[in-house]
Order: sequence, then C-alpha cells, then structure tokens
Amino acid sequence: MSQIYITDSKAKLNIESGQLKINYADGMVHTIPFESIDGITVFGNAQLSTQCLGACLKAGIQVQYFSSSGNYFGKLSSTIHVNTSRQKAQVFAACDEQFALNLAKIILSAKINNQIVLLRRYERNHNILDNEIETIKQLNKKIKQVNTLNEAIGYEGSAAKEYFKGISKLVPKKGFNFNGRNRRPPRDPVNSMLSLGYSILINEMYAAIEGRGLSPYFGFIHQDKEKHPTLASDLIEEWRAVIVDSTVLSLISKNEISPDDFYKNEETGAVFLNRNAMRVFLKSFEEKIRSSSKYLSYIDYPISYRRAFDMQVLQLCKAIENKNPSDYSPFMLR
Repeated sequence: MSQIYITDSKAKLNIESGQLKINYADGMVHTIPFESIDGITVFGNAQLSTQCLGACLKAGIQVQYFSSSGNYFGKLSSTIHVNTSRQKAQVFAACDEQFALNLAKIILSAKINNQIVLLRRYERNHNILDNEIETIKQLNKKIKQVNTLNEAIGYEGSAAKEYFKGISKLVPKKGFNFNGRNRRPPRDPVNSMLSLGYSILINEMYAAIEGRGLSPYFGFIHQDKEKHPTLASDLIEEWRAVIVDSTVLSLISKNEISPDDFYKNEETGAVFLNRNAMRVFLKSFEEKIRSSSKYLSYIDYPISYRRAFDMQVLQLCKAIENKNPSDYSPFMLR
C-alpha cells in the first residue's frame, strides 16, 4: 500500500477499470491499481474527477490538499470508520487529568529518547553534542517526575530547544542558516522541510486514527486547540525525529538537497522547496515511511512505519478501553 503524491498542478486523475489513471500536463499517463492506494496527497491545483472522489470516499481513502508550496488546506475523508462508543470512551479519558498526564509522560519520554538516539547517530562519535544530550536527559528525568501536564509540556519544550540546538550543529552553516526551530512561516531551508514533513506526518496519523474509529480532535497532551487534530499531534510526537528529522538530515548529509533548491517569498519571508526539490523530498519521505523496523516492543517481526502508526493507534484504543495508560507502549529507537 502506498501514498500517491501529485505535484503537477495540471494533472488530472480519474478511475478506469479499477485503476487510478493520472494524466500529466506533459502527456505522460500513469496507472496504479486502485486497491493498492492508501491515500492521495495533492500539491497545487490537480483535478480529481467526481468518479475518483466518490471511489476514494467509498474505499475510505483520504485525499489531502496542499498548496504548491506545501501549505496545508484540508482533506476529503469518509465517515465509514466512525465508532461512537470508542469515541465516547476517548472523551472520558481525555477529561481524566491523571490518565492524560500519565499518557503524556509515556509519549513525551519516548519522543525525547528518539531525539537523543538520532543526535547520537548523526554525531558520528565526535562528542560535539555531549552538553545538549546531557541536558535533554536531565529534562527527560524531570518529565517522569512531574505532577501536572503543564509541567511535562514545559520540560519537553526546553528539551526541544536543546535538541534543535544539537541539530543546528549537524547542519552545514553555509546556505542552510539553521539556528533552531521557526515556523508559520518557516524562514530557512531546514525549517521549510521540517514544517512540510510534520504536516504530511500529522495527516498520516490522522488517517490511522480515523481508521480505528477514534476522533483526531480529542487529544491528551495538545488539549483545547480549536479546529486542530490534537490527538494526531499527540501521536506523532514519538515519530517526529524517527520519520521527518531523520529524512531531512539524510537528504542534507547525502547532498540530495542543497540551499539552491529553495526560494523565498520576499513579502512574508517564508522559504519553500522548489518543484524538483519537493519531488526529491516526497520520494525520500515515502521511502522512509514504507521502510520496515522491529522497534515496537510488543511484536517480534518487522513492519513498515506506516503500519506501525496503525498498531500504535490500536495500542491507544486498548489503553482507553482498559482505562490504563500503561497499556500504551511507545515506539522507542535503540
């Protein structure tokens, strides 16, 4: 199963004989078995026929819409997976302060663990990040001891600053100009890729959540954010470094992306990937998310990261139904 990315604004998509048919502006035609598709992500103004949209709704395939530069607009999704009893239990759990706090500790500690492992992998034994990593470790210990959700979020925010300080030491200064996280808009090439990657990742998680009957809008960590899928934000925390950050660092270290592959909107200061760089990024992202790992503690066989998202949502369903956040086993790099 795969995600289809459309970056040609003049492309036209239709369904013919059980195949997704994509007609590109240059005359090229690409066909894909419809049953093999997980979702469709459109960048720009590509046109999907009513027949195509109807088939996606019937099959529960989400269609996500971004601007050509990567700004997220919204999605078309089916209601065939809605599970009201499961969502009622989810709402009760989200309103349980102790449940939310304990789940937050599990997820945020896993996120920080994965950040530390990623920093160590790219540090290549040069010990240039010892101070940042030690500070992050101490902050993670504090998260495990807090008594309120706000405290946990505060310590995680401090850890994130140290983490991105470490990332800045791993990225070449010339051209990339990365000095930490910035967004809305992203003002340098690294933040441009991070923002795009996180937007795609949250939509992947959104689909996994809906597929198991939960609501993406009742979260445990990111609470009370109007019109924002807070549960999806919660569940991508342990995956940010694993999927997005590692993809960005890999593209830079292998010279597959350079500072020349970006352009700046002089009016807003926003920095975006050009069309060719967008294709390189999406290809690398999809390869990453389809690759396999054995890091889930409750199985002993490799699965793709995309499949792991679904299994993690099932873990959360189990924790909610049993009223026990400890039933949620996070994804932990080693």
